[in-house]
Amino acid sequence: MALWDRLKESASTMQTQLIVKKNDLKSGAFRDSSMAMCALVAAADGTVDPSERQRVAQLIATNEVLQNFPADDLRRRFEENLDKLTADFDFGKVSVMQEIAKAKKKPAEARAVVQIGIVIGGADGDFDKDEQAVVREACYALDLPPHEFDL
Repeated sequence: MALWDRLKESASTMQTQLIVKKNDLKSGAFRDSSMAMCALVAAADGTVDPSERQRVAQLIATNEVLQNFPADDLRRRFEENLDKLTADFDFGKVSVMQEIAKAKKKPAEARAVVQIGIVIGGADGDFDKDEQAVVREACYALDLPPHEFDL
């Protein structure tokens, strides 16, 4: 199976797993962590182009799991994290990783945050090395083994 096909299948599987856990993913920690993850993946290569912002906006608007939260609130949190990363990526990344780590107390939430990162990373059809690297780092921040997610 081609890498792209495996990525699409993996993202689809993870989305299905997220929907199953939807009722367990209502905490503020999950909300904050997932928006920090979206920003980190969007800025992984050091720049954020309009299509990446659009992908996240679309995810916020259409993802069943994220509909547990007001879309405007999610978008604001995403933009705040993105602003930190675009102002100074290395310094902003420290703050964003702290946001991501908020979900580590609940393993189901922590896994869901990683899955959202993979869904966002693969949304453009190319889960590139930079995106994989930041999701892998997030796994460590969440005390999860990256190999569990094929990272």
